[in-house]
Amino acid sequence: MDFLSNINVQFYIATYLIAGIPFGLLLAKFFAKVDIKESGSKSIGATNVLRVVKESDPVLAKKLGIATLALDVLKGVVVLLVAMAMGMDDSLLWTISVLAVLAHCFSPYLWFEGGKGVATGMGVLMVMLPIETLIALVVWAISAKTIKISSLSSLIGLVALVTSSFYLNPAIPHAPVVIIAFVIFYKHIPNIVRLIKGEESKVTA
Repeated sequence: MDFLSNINVQFYIATYLIAGIPFGLLLAKFFAKVDIKESGSKSIGATNVLRVVKESDPVLAKKLGIATLALDVLKGVVVLLVAMAMGMDDSLLWTISVLAVLAHCFSPYLWFEGGKGVATGMGVLMVMLPIETLIALVVWAISAKTIKISSLSSLIGLVALVTSSFYLNPAIPHAPVVIIAFVIFYKHIPNIVRLIKGEESKVTA
């Protein structure tokens, strides 16, 4: 049991258990009485919560979408900030960042299925790479406003983040950033296929 008494291991376990909580699924079931795993894109993220709940209650859909987005961002950030407050080194912080995204995308509560990782990734990278993440958010906002396709806008923003990290922070370990980007792109493969076919749905106001 010495393994479990290791502070790093405790942080890894806490990260996976907290970041794996499917807030979108829980909020939609509790407040809207719908299972978003069975509707829309079947993702547990804010976009699908908005899309599915909007069919029956547009006002509630916006509230639940915002709540899902905020919680998905924060669930990776919370453990990361605690680790930073305790003076943990960068290697642990980056590992927590990667694990948070993996936990959201492959949740232990959903038989290792999950969301796309965009919001959780944005949260941890906002802490670790704030300037690059702000650049990505600006790019995402412009893309979302013009093309109105959530998945494509997110991926364009992610590319902007990774690219800017190499230019603005060449000394940091880029492997965690690339891993996070790879996982998010991997989870978007169905969206990419639909984009190629011209079948990806747009987000309407």
